[in-house]
Amino acid sequence: MVERSITVLLTTAALLAGPGAAAPSRGQPAAPADRCEATPLGDPFATAGWNGWGADLVNSRFQPAAAASLTPGDVPRLALKWALGFPDGEFAAGQPTVVGGRVYVGAGPAAVYSFDANTGCRHWRFPTHHIVRASITIARLPGPPARYVAVFGDLQANLYVVDAETGTNVWTKRVDFHPHARITGAPKVHDGRIYVPMSSLEEAARGGRTYECCTFRGKVVAYEAATGQEIWRSYTLDQEAVRTRVDSTGRQQWGPAGGAVWNSPTIDARRGALYIGTGNAYVAPAPATTDAVMALDLKTGARLWVNQLTPDDHWVRGCGNPSSGKPSVKSPDCPDEQGPDFDFGQSPILRDLPDGRSLLVVGQKSGMGWALDPDRMGALAWEHRVGRGSIRGGMLFGSAADDQVVYFGVSDFDHGPEEAGGLAAVRIATGERLWYVRPPKLPCQSTFDRRCIQGQAAAITAIPGVVFSGATNGILRAYSAADGRVLWEHDTDQAYATVNGLPARGGMLYGPGPVVAGGVVYMSAGYGETQGGVPGNVLLAFAVPPQP
Repeated sequence: MVERSITVLLTTAALLAGPGAAAPSRGQPAAPADRCEATPLGDPFATAGWNGWGADLVNSRFQPAAAASLTPGDVPRLALKWALGFPDGEFAAGQPTVVGGRVYVGAGPAAVYSFDANTGCRHWRFPTHHIVRASITIARLPGPPARYVAVFGDLQANLYVVDAETGTNVWTKRVDFHPHARITGAPKVHDGRIYVPMSSLEEAARGGRTYECCTFRGKVVAYEAATGQEIWRSYTLDQEAVRTRVDSTGRQQWGPAGGAVWNSPTIDARRGALYIGTGNAYVAPAPATTDAVMALDLKTGARLWVNQLTPDDHWVRGCGNPSSGKPSVKSPDCPDEQGPDFDFGQSPILRDLPDGRSLLVVGQKSGMGWALDPDRMGALAWEHRVGRGSIRGGMLFGSAADDQVVYFGVSDFDHGPEEAGGLAAVRIATGERLWYVRPPKLPCQSTFDRRCIQGQAAAITAIPGVVFSGATNGILRAYSAADGRVLWEHDTDQAYATVNGLPARGGMLYGPGPVVAGGVVYMSAGYGETQGGVPGNVLLAFAVPPQP
């Protein structure tokens, strides 16, 4: 699975919200000093922004020049425009969304905020049931009158539709009642429907003394955006879990299970298809739909095709990490042979080529980059090894692609400072490597110094001529898309004076990536909910200072 060590009671959280339930009532932290004056949202799509996880329906994580308003020549002059601190007890969790002059972002342990994109003042705070790690998508509900809403999911499998202007709840649904189900990938909104990916942390619960593992099936669920009515529910595994055996401790075992969907779906409106990457199996044997790229029919959820790229990957936490060189642990609840845990944490990126072909490109935790042909039932077009791979290695959260090149950021966090990190540029049409660079070396006291380990696990972002990539030690860098030279960097692992007067500090850059809109680079700093992570509670905005 993509994320191993969230420790905030994810596996034992109560089932707080049923279908149609309103948002929970929680105490709100003290209001920041800098509150926005009440202003209408207007048409949020009248100006350029970054909406949702991948900036577009095809999850390119590429911002065109007109929307970026930032050139390679501008980037070396980027400076901190403002820093905004989340209240005491909250931490940076989600990737910012920038729409209509506002920034929408999730904060742990249970809140979503709307801030002014120019000044950082706060429009509203919405309490959630759990962490919103997925980015927020702004969508228009049909009228009259037309209404703009923020759509997002949390780590307790709740889907929220909230008024984008006021932060009031429109509707909330519990998508899956499995005790370990969660929404980690951002829901996609298209043509009046919301498509919700479902993942789980069940593989981390297998070692419990009484837990009977495993029963979760990955899935995508489609809802009517205006009403919350479920349209279809499509599973990544064909078979529902059944009783299999009783282990030596007397616990009933179940299977098949797994195939979590950690990533935000990719929408192919022309072909009427939705693409996802799936995770590993939790029990053996691993179904042929795990560690795969899958296509579903947008209207019905019917499976169109599937291409499994890593077979026989059944993995559970606490039973060894063969992909990191650690042998399997022999215990009653562990499989005889442990798989490498090579999920697809990334969203497939759909790109149209000048020769009329289209390709889906995606990076995997195995360290492999893949290109599949959606017009030939997902047939393999090319493969390219970029990293070594491990449970926190290879390509984790998100690649980026312009119309010719895909950029892969390599984590390989588990392999230490000499192998962690890296950024590759690969030609989409052929799979040819154009360049590869490692992060600049830093002076470190020892190989155990976390500053030395610069895994580039966080999602990366591209604009014309520039690729932005954050490292696990907290350093955000901008690289030249031409040759990989570092154009600019900023160390987020520091204390900041904030526009709202709250104490704030950055930290690990691990899940969410930077977003670029209107000449500003936004970044949540401190996603520290992974083993060895450094948490932080700051949202940063960088821009080119005005000329004197």
